[in-house]
Amino acid sequence: MSTETAKKPSVLFVCVHNAGRSQMAAAFLTSLSNGEIEVRSAGSQPADKINPAAVEAMAEVGIDMSAEVPKVLTTEAVKESDVVITMGCGDECPYFPGKRYEDWVLEDPAGKGVESVRPIRDQIKARIEGLIESLIPAAK
Repeated sequence: MSTETAKKPSVLFVCVHNAGRSQMAAAFLTSLSNGEIEVRSAGSQPADKINPAAVEAMAEVGIDMSAEVPKVLTTEAVKESDVVITMGCGDECPYFPGKRYEDWVLEDPAGKGVESVRPIRDQIKARIEGLIESLIPAAK
């Protein structure tokens, strides 16, 4: 096994504000991959703070993301990631050849209550489980 195959896959989640969808996705991937995947998240126009309804929805499933802070998207973060998953940032996401890109169309939880965020959270979790299977084939 070469050192290249031993390298952990890395995933970057990008949305506009990095306050809801991308943070929930990063929290799920961190939790469900047991440290097997390097996880980053960022926003093209980061908000001041994490969406409280997203924090509450994640706390309901045992994941605490209250200490997370929205981060600005950098070219370096994209370059260092194997998979870049965008969530509604459109053309603001930088593109580099050789990366795996996926665009997840998910409702924006901004300004919504926890009741509206739960179904978004559950969609994200299902997608994360599929992502883990594609990155760590032995994860099953």
